[in-house]
Amino acid sequence: MTIDWNKTPLVPAIAQDAETDDVLMLAYMNEEAYELTLSTGYAHYFSRSKQRIWKKGESSGHTQQIEDLLIDCDADTVLLKVKQKGVACHTGRKSCFFTSVTQGKEVLKKEIDTDAIYGVVDTLYHTILERKNATPGQKSWTKKLLDNKDLMLSKITEEAQEVVDAIDHESDEQVIYEAADLLYHTLVGLGYRNISPDRVKQELARRFGISGIEEKASRRRS
Repeated sequence: MTIDWNKTPLVPAIAQDAETDDVLMLAYMNEEAYELTLSTGYAHYFSRSKQRIWKKGESSGHTQQIEDLLIDCDADTVLLKVKQKGVACHTGRKSCFFTSVTQGKEVLKKEIDTDAIYGVVDTLYHTILERKNATPGQKSWTKKLLDNKDLMLSKITEEAQEVVDAIDHESDEQVIYEAADLLYHTLVGLGYRNISPDRVKQELARRFGISGIEEKASRRRS
């Protein structure tokens, strides 16, 4: 039995600890990620938010070595039996499934502080997504912005103008302060649209080595 990639270009992939049978995470695979997983012996996935192939642990070193790979009876879901190095979840927990709905609380504690691994931008973005998915009773400025698009857009506009004003006639420290505010509110906007900052980095990488004139000309042609 094989996966019909023409029929199902993207399939769910469940990672399970080969020793304990604990479910670690759910991600997705396209054909390239599937073949890379088989050929390298390490889990590769296709990130829907980043829109690219990623090897599990490429940033953190928390890789998943494949012990076995199974497909379900409909050939549209993959189960990976893995030897997990470190933790599976970007939050530093062993598993991505750490919030109990029935108990109304988190049932797994952080084992590793991952903030330094992923960097402040990625960490902040994932925090924004957590606020986005928070229950209505959980109040925060981020949640308020995400629930009120007009407010969110007005704040991005306001912060952008404050950066311009600071660059024009204020101190370096104030420029940094205002730029941080703009970056935060921009990340909230990306979170609202479910666009990972990694995709912005990919766009910058695409432009690297291309002159500004050439880049603008290519946009006019497209």
